Amino acid sequence: MTTTPYGNHLIAELAGCDPGLLNDPAAILEILRAAAAAAGTTIVAEMIRRFEPQGVTGVVVIEESHIAVHTWPEHGYASFDFFTCGEGRPDIAAQETARRLKAQVTEVLWVSRGLVGEVSLLRIHGQDRRIVSIPAQ
Repeated sequence: MTTTPYGNHLIAELAGCDPGLLNDPAAILEILRAAAAAAGTTIVAEMIRRFEPQGVTGVVVIEESHIAVHTWPEHGYASFDFFTCGEGRPDIAAQETARRLKAQVTEVLWVSRGLVGEVSLLRIHGQDRRIVSIPAQ
């Protein structure tokens, strides 16, 4: 077993965001690209889609894993998923995303991935929680 995570997975809840940006596929794609750059990662594929009457979903596949989003402009809310392995910095990606969307509230859940069989670390609102593996039956 490893004591060094294979990757870091950050789930971000962004509220109080600019509804116009949340409903603009071009703006969301640019934000995903900026988040990938801020994290020090390399984009290998992109997909963005606008829904009717509102909302955007998108993903950038990065060499280090992915950054994904789904937006609810009518609520000023966006849900982001930042998963990076290697030296990628999902925390920096989340900060850049929140800044660009003008988020009033940012909440994050951080999971260290790949520590199977070890005591894993989960950070919720800056507080560490320990996750213990459950043995197979």
